[in-house]
Amino acid sequence: MPTASEIAASRAAGRVFDRTPDGVTGERHRGPHLGAVAIVYMVLFNAGLFFVVSFTGGPHFPGPWEPADVITSYFQSHPRSVLLCAFLQFGASIPLGIYAATIVSRLRFLGVSAAGPYIALFGGLATAFNMATTAMILWVMAYPGTASDPAVIRALYYLAYALGGPGFSVPMGLLLAGVSIPAGFWKLLPRWLVLFGLVLAIVGELSWLNLVLPQALFLIPLTRFPGFIWLIAAGFVLPGRRPASERRQAFLHPAGSLAAQ
Repeated sequence: MPTASEIAASRAAGRVFDRTPDGVTGERHRGPHLGAVAIVYMVLFNAGLFFVVSFTGGPHFPGPWEPADVITSYFQSHPRSVLLCAFLQFGASIPLGIYAATIVSRLRFLGVSAAGPYIALFGGLATAFNMATTAMILWVMAYPGTASDPAVIRALYYLAYALGGPGFSVPMGLLLAGVSIPAGFWKLLPRWLVLFGLVLAIVGELSWLNLVLPQALFLIPLTRFPGFIWLIAAGFVLPGRRPASERRQAFLHPAGSLAAQ
């Protein structure tokens, strides 16, 4: 067990040690709670959908298969609903970016030395960036006067669809795969969660086909909505402490442990 002087030196170096229930001192990852961040992301995203989705046949956000006049008419008639959707979905992009950065930091902390975490970081930040850009495009579309030009509305609509459709699901697949694969090899997540993540990742990458094959549209929500479950589950299940066998070695020889990674 590390001595009091070792613990003091560790705290000075920025590492956190506390006592587990069995009395063994262990190193804990410092960062926001992944499960809570994922829940905030899910709530904000779906709250944004509330304003533009109808389950009773009423006015709803138009799909890319609908005629141009239907698309234009919706944005001319419902600018406030689009504005609120943009507001909340821009907000949702922030916790998603935080989640991606934190889970990659956690994997590195737990000793994952493969390229997977960096692929996950690229995918997560790209997804968050595309979400934020889509929300800003929707905000422009809802701005007074913009919807009066049908040609501008259609151009902005299809740009928002590309970024918020395949532009969301393809990089999200990279985030899921980049976490699931190394977490499976390092046994950091349950096998069912690893397999679930890999299936969603494959679906996400296949959604790329939607750019040339409209019938592949269903792959986008098939990545998006089950992805909420995976992100929350991984956030709660991924360990926050290093394995006991690595704690003292990493504590006493931090430079060596980094070199080994």
